[in-house]
Amino acid sequence: MKQKIKFNAVPELKKIIGEWATWLFEERRYSAHTLDAYLRDLAFFTKFFDKPLTLAMLQKLDVRGFRAYISSRAAKPLGKTSLARELSSIRNFYHWLDTHDIIKNSAISVISSPRLPKVLPKALDVNETFDLLDAAQKSDSPIWENLRDTAVFTLLYGCGLRISEALSLNFGDLDNERLLRITGKGGKTRIVPLLPVVTEAVNAYIKECPYNLKKGEALFLGARGERLNPRIIQRRMQKIRTDLNLPENLTPHSLRHSYATHLLAQGTDLRSIQELLGHASLTTTQRYTDVQTETLNKEYHKSHPLENKKI
Repeated sequence: MKQKIKFNAVPELKKIIGEWATWLFEERRYSAHTLDAYLRDLAFFTKFFDKPLTLAMLQKLDVRGFRAYISSRAAKPLGKTSLARELSSIRNFYHWLDTHDIIKNSAISVISSPRLPKVLPKALDVNETFDLLDAAQKSDSPIWENLRDTAVFTLLYGCGLRISEALSLNFGDLDNERLLRITGKGGKTRIVPLLPVVTEAVNAYIKECPYNLKKGEALFLGARGERLNPRIIQRRMQKIRTDLNLPENLTPHSLRHSYATHLLAQGTDLRSIQELLGHASLTTTQRYTDVQTETLNKEYHKSHPLENKKI
C-alpha cells in the first residue's frame, strides 16, 4: 500500500508499517478514512523521537518512555478522545508486531487510556421524529427532492441505517420488500426488516425522480443526476432542525439512535438491536439503555404531581 504520510523511521521500519497498513486494509477491512487516522497517529508517535525510529528502539521503549510521549501529546493540548485513539493505534501496531513475531514489548499494555466522558447517543422522542419526517416533505425544493429526502430519513429511522449505508444503496436493492441486505462498517453484512412505510417512501421518490434509474447504480441522486452527497441530507436536517426548534446537535445519525432507543422502549432485547444495527460489540448497543433511563427520568420529573409540590 502506498504511503503518503511521513514517518520519522528507518527504511526497514517504514516497510513494516506499510505491511501493517496493508493488513488493516485487506484483512481487517478498515475503511480508507480509518486507516488514514491510524497511520497519522503512528506518524505522530515516530516524530516524538530525536532520530529515525528503529525496531530496536520500539522494543526497548519502557513505561516511562510511553508516558513521556503521552505527556508531550497532552501538552498540545490534545483532547482525551483524540489521545485515546492515538494510544489505540499504537497498541494495534505493537500487537501486530507481536502476533507476527517481529518484536515483543509488554510495556504498552501497562499504559491506561484517559478516562473519557460518557456521551449518550442523541435521540428524538417519537413525536419529534414524526414531525421531522413530515417536515422533510415540505420545502421550496422540487417535489422529487422532497420525496427523496423523506425517503432517506425514513430509511434512517425505519431501518436504523447509517447515512453512508443509505446513500450507498443502488436501484434494485429494495426489490425484496420484506428484507434489506446492508453492508456496513468493515464490510460486515446484516439483514434488516423493511417496513411497508419505508418501501412506500422510496417508491414515491422513484416514481417522481426525473432521472432514469438503472439497476445496480445509485438509488438516491442529486440535482445533477450524480449519487447523492451526504452533505445535502445534512443541510436538509439542519434546516428542519431550525424550523422545528429541535436540538442543535441533531444530525441524520440521530435517526439511527432514535430507531434503537424506540425499539428498546418497546421491549426489543439488546441482542436483537445489536444485530439490527450491525454493532460488533454488545457494549456499544448497551448505551441505549442509558438513553432510555435518562429519558424516563426527565419524563418522570416533568409529569409526577409531586415534582412541584411544596411541603
